Amino acid sequence: MITAYRSNCTSLELSAVTAASDLPSDVIWIDMVEPTREEEDHIEKLLGIDVPTRDDLKDIEPSSRFYVEKDAVYMTASLVWKVATDIPTLTDVGLILVGNRLVTIRYANPTSFALFVAALHRIPADMRSGAALLAKLLETIIDRTAEVLEQAVVRIDILSTHVFGERAKKVRRPSNFLEEKLRDVAGYHRLISKVRDSLMSLSRLLTFLHTVPAVQQDHDTKDLCRNVSRDIQSLSEHASFISGNITFLLDASLGLINIEQNSIIKIFSIASVVFLPPTLVASVYGMNFQFMPELHSPFGYPLSLLVMVISAVVPFFFFRWKGWL
Repeated sequence: MITAYRSNCTSLELSAVTAASDLPSDVIWIDMVEPTREEEDHIEKLLGIDVPTRDDLKDIEPSSRFYVEKDAVYMTASLVWKVATDIPTLTDVGLILVGNRLVTIRYANPTSFALFVAALHRIPADMRSGAALLAKLLETIIDRTAEVLEQAVVRIDILSTHVFGERAKKVRRPSNFLEEKLRDVAGYHRLISKVRDSLMSLSRLLTFLHTVPAVQQDHDTKDLCRNVSRDIQSLSEHASFISGNITFLLDASLGLINIEQNSIIKIFSIASVVFLPPTLVASVYGMNFQFMPELHSPFGYPLSLLVMVISAVVPFFFFRWKGWL
């Protein structure tokens, strides 16, 4: 699907436009969502550019992600997608500056694009150009990334409270409670990793965008790009901090699991030591020797039971005195 946006913020479908002369001159943004081969050919004929394919967008070489060809500036950014699911991923978005127009090619629907379209009418009229729209779009993407990080911090804080707070209150928890929390920690780690990869991609894009003449010649757009670059740097540092907290939470959860397992093993070890002396006494008097004076004593049986109880109680209270129980 191809949607074009004019400088007055109205949209139109480009399927009815058959020639370059039919394309309105005030079209400043052409958004291509999962374009077909026919739609790509249509845009190439309208604008006289080569539209990168889906495979071209996945190329990780810098020379393939940022370049200038036929007076058109080609850029590729990796954006976080599906942040509300268990499998957040990165989607590659193509950004092309051709003349005074911005062309975007995407095969996903990141929330930042919907937010940008909704706020398109708030952009000042003097900043409704291709380069200015690209800077505003990047600003919206960074704002959305900051929101994702803020939500992740809140959820990670709640998770940390569940792991440590309930343990401090000695609340009885299911046996697999910590194992389930480890899965949540792994999910947050994946999300923050994808956010950091996206921020790195955007940082490289902004570095390249600063060299584009259309940006250098527009003072407001240049300042906006500079501010976005600073925001990316701040968010990258914040994402690194969150990643460190997640690593700590992961190590702490694994440590708590080891402590619980060691506690179980300690109970069995102490139980075996407590019952070892009574077992020894029972084994002695279970031997079938003919001459065993205690067997003929009327007090032999109760005395043997008393010795077995004492031999079990003494180690038990000794362990309690040492604080091992």
